[in-house]
Amino acid sequence: MAANNRRMSGKKGAQVGSGGQRRKGLEGKGPTPPAEMRKGHKKNRIAGAKAKQTVRRPAPRGRGGKGTSELVVGRNPVVEALREGVPASTLYVQQFIDNDERVREALQLAAERGGINLMEAPRPELDRMTNGLNHQGLVLQVPPYEYAHPEDLASAAYDDGEDPLIVALDGVTDPRNLGAVVRSVSAFGGHGVVVPERRAAGMTAGAWKTSAGTAARTPVARATNLTRALEAYKKAGIVVVGLAADGEAELGDLEALDGPVVIVVGSEGKGLSRLVGETCDFRVRIPMPGGAESLNAGVAAGIVLYEAARRRV
Repeated sequence: MAANNRRMSGKKGAQVGSGGQRRKGLEGKGPTPPAEMRKGHKKNRIAGAKAKQTVRRPAPRGRGGKGTSELVVGRNPVVEALREGVPASTLYVQQFIDNDERVREALQLAAERGGINLMEAPRPELDRMTNGLNHQGLVLQVPPYEYAHPEDLASAAYDDGEDPLIVALDGVTDPRNLGAVVRSVSAFGGHGVVVPERRAAGMTAGAWKTSAGTAARTPVARATNLTRALEAYKKAGIVVVGLAADGEAELGDLEALDGPVVIVVGSEGKGLSRLVGETCDFRVRIPMPGGAESLNAGVAAGIVLYEAARRRV
């Protein structure tokens, strides 16, 4: 009899309640993910193979040059970049990722924009791609920015029957300042921004975000040597104006803003470098009755661009 009891006790009988497991099993799991995200699908296997082959390399350089591809890492940064329209080529999603609201929004934004590849990759592969950063299962690849050549900015202005209005940045290393300058150039009818190739901010995802989408229509040129680029502008009949706290004249007295002009803005701390300052036709200061010693590049460029636009109406 005891043996029978033991056999019976080993059988699974009816349970009192299921803890809600049956109800949860009947709940929907959201929209069907893309084929690239479904394990076992042919497109998923192809995406996985491509992910393993991904290597971060500098892009080939053309006339204006290209930057390097950039990775935006983490759920919040990826979603914010997609919201702001930052150019992207591939969205990498970790296999078996915890599907929260940010992951779903990233997938939705990437699908709505089109042209963004969706690839699923194992966590070790994403760890390798990001050099061990906390990617949280989402990595967005930003393609290399295609820089213009400094000569192209002036040529485009003349082709449109307008006097060039260009901003050149000297020693500005914060991408957010670059993005703010691009936004101001677009707002006040400028024709582009010139940055040095070295020791300067480039068009990263951060610069794109700060530009609020205006980087899509305002070209940024990169100069191998900023001083030589400014000299070339001068030979083409364009006046080069540098902003400096100890400038010889005030901004309001500068008549050169009426015609073809390049406005050179230095870093907030160091200002214009010696060679760039010596290359400028004029060095002007922005009057600041409040007593501030300096302005950041984005604010300073915006003030001068407004003055130039006002004079050109």
